[in-house]
Amino acid sequence: MRRRISIFGATGSIGQSTLDLVRRRPDDFHVVALTGARNIAQLIQDAKAVRAEVAVTSDPSRLAELRDGLAGTGIAAAAGDAALIEAAARPADWVMSAIVGVAGLAPGLEALRHGTTLALANKESLVTAGPLLMQTAREHGATILPVDSEHSAVFQALIGEDIRAVERIIITASGGAFRDRPLSDLDHVSVAEASQHPNWNMGQRITIDSATMFNKAMELIETKEFFEVGPDRIETIVHPESLIHALVGFNDGALMAHVGPPDMRHAIGFALNWPERRTLPVERLDLAKIGQLNFRAPDPARYPALGLASRVMHEGGLTGAVFNAAKEQALDLFIAGQCRFTDMARMVDRTVDVMLTRHRLQNATITLDNVRDVDAEARARTCEDRANTKG
Repeated sequence: MRRRISIFGATGSIGQSTLDLVRRRPDDFHVVALTGARNIAQLIQDAKAVRAEVAVTSDPSRLAELRDGLAGTGIAAAAGDAALIEAAARPADWVMSAIVGVAGLAPGLEALRHGTTLALANKESLVTAGPLLMQTAREHGATILPVDSEHSAVFQALIGEDIRAVERIIITASGGAFRDRPLSDLDHVSVAEASQHPNWNMGQRITIDSATMFNKAMELIETKEFFEVGPDRIETIVHPESLIHALVGFNDGALMAHVGPPDMRHAIGFALNWPERRTLPVERLDLAKIGQLNFRAPDPARYPALGLASRVMHEGGLTGAVFNAAKEQALDLFIAGQCRFTDMARMVDRTVDVMLTRHRLQNATITLDNVRDVDAEARARTCEDRANTKG
């Protein structure tokens, strides 16, 4: 029987890797919905290739273009936030949540309410509303599978294990584009330089987040929320080769590592085929050729985002929603040339400071509306901070 699947964020790097795996086994999957944003040509091409039931763009102004491109195919076209929710409510066995940003939270929650298996690549869902997401899954008998390579690695290492026997979880980091650059140079790095990752082929935003390690900061928070372990049991280490994705340390002193190529199809394929393992078109590592693996402690001065992640994990509540919104806004400003690379962490830190002082975010109830309200305020506060700094 063919499994019914939907892919949210189909035109991004995770969505494209998912489609690559799906197209290799057309008899195994029936595609219900594909969603994207502004890359309408890609969305049309993919929807036709997999014969999706519906294609949705989050941008209502592109609906006519999408409809014209799908005319005569029998594939429905829709646009806007309500259409994304409607697509998430369509019966599906498995849903890939790969929309970038906090916009991915609402469709993910809707899919969980229908008891589906949610393959979660959207970091923001756990960072902004982890307890809400996990509780929604429990209430509706849904399953969440991690798709970040690090969390997939931890998930796999824990199969058959008791989480109570875990002393620590170690998330590895490549160190990003500037892991070996002098600290004095970081004030002046360009957007183009920050957009080049040494190991992974990813979109611009996540690549820059890797250079600042905001991406890793998000993953540390995700680890706390998904595996429900205390922040003091979560660590990160710089591993330039990006071959060990995570390690789990147990109370008998053992470390269990997940080793694999830097190819997102590995984690996506595990989630797509779970609970089975199926053959995947990824590189088979030659350890003798690799020769050695390297590790180093992350430099707090180079990566202040990691300290911010620790603070967010200890504060809890809606602090993660503030952190994420401020981080996204600061990244927008950097890409637009309105702040320096090193300004981003300082801006996020100040926004978190101000909003924790103004509101009791630590004890706030986490709802979708509350996340949206805090998100909007944090973005405005970050822009205000930048305007005042420029003045």
